[in-house]
Amino acid sequence: MPNLTGNHLLDGLSDPVRETILRSAEPMEMPLRTSLYTADAIPSHLYFLTAGLASVVVSMREGGTSEVSMVGKDGLSGAIFLLGPKKSAATCFMQVSGRGLRVPLSLLRELFATQEEFRSCILEQMQGILNVSMQSTGCAALHEAEARLARWLLMTADRADSESVDLTQEFMAEMMGTQRTTVAVVAGLLRKAGFIDYTRGRILITDRPGLMEAACECYAVGVDALKKSTLA
Repeated sequence: MPNLTGNHLLDGLSDPVRETILRSAEPMEMPLRTSLYTADAIPSHLYFLTAGLASVVVSMREGGTSEVSMVGKDGLSGAIFLLGPKKSAATCFMQVSGRGLRVPLSLLRELFATQEEFRSCILEQMQGILNVSMQSTGCAALHEAEARLARWLLMTADRADSESVDLTQEFMAEMMGTQRTTVAVVAGLLRKAGFIDYTRGRILITDRPGLMEAACECYAVGVDALKKSTLA
């Protein structure tokens, strides 16, 4: 029987490649806000999440932040560091607490260079991330806050594999690059419509079809990336 982990990318690899990774993997509990990498350094390890969800976030000098990508149990956190020697422009931390496998970057770089199977999976993940990032950039500029929040909540639930997620309005505002008051207003509209409920920092999707109807067209791009690649 193959040694499956719960991470879709890792479990989709052939047994020899997966076992090579697992021999150097360290299981980790990953509480909320655990840092996976920062914008000022090359990490020593990357993470295959098996539960929970991480956010990839860009921070500006004046203190504003905006989420540019999500990483779940369907991909590898920090895959960008396999593409070249440069640092990332973003930081990555756990948005929803979970678990993962910590693997040395040096090993994954070696596999990326020598194993076509592993390299193809990583490139497919990065293609998915790029597609979602381009769509999200247009979304932020052109779509109303209510549709954007509906899309973001659906994407978060999909990658966390749960319709109930611990999220404060302050955190949602940080991730969307908007004001907390804006999130409070549009979340209230979604709640009034019966699409979500929330209490004490927990969001519950109560009507997924309705929330999907409220979301902008950009959600479909994220769904497509999740299905067709090993993206997070």
